[in-house]
Order: sequence, then structure tokens, then C-alpha cells
Amino acid sequence: MSESSQSEPVGVILAVDPDRLADVIEALRRAGLTVTGEQPLLGTLSGTVAEDRIPALEAIDGVDSVDRERTIRLPPPDSPIQ
Repeated sequence: MSESSQSEPVGVILAVDPDRLADVIEALRRAGLTVTGEQPLLGTLSGTVAEDRIPALEAIDGVDSVDRERTIRLPPPDSPIQ
């Protein structure tokens, strides 16, 4: 795949089979994921990937879900909106 055909990278959070974590991570990397965080006991990973590669990540055996990262903004504690 050439660089020009890739979409912009997005942050993702993945739920994976914790018993197969090492094999799943290797397959995810081959599919284009850059792993930025691992929570092995929870079976979750975070990383970045070209948006058009998300279906390839979802197709990997041992991946339960792939969700785009979202930023949640909470009001400060002294805000009238609570």
C-alpha cells in the first residue's frame, strides 16, 4: 500500500483476548497498528492506525472490538453545570 493511499491516522482502543495478547499484538502491528499502550490484565490496547485499516484490525482473530478514541471534556468542579 503506498503512502498516498492511506487515510489519516486515528487513535483507537481495542479489546482483545488477554490469553493471546502477544500473538494478537504481533498481528495488529502487521496490519498497521502502532501500539501506544497495553493493559494486559484488562485485555485492552491503545494505538494509532490509518482509518482505512480499521476493518483489517477488526478481522484479526482475538480482537473483540476496535473503537475510535474519544475525548471527553468535563466541566471544572466549581462550574454551575454539574
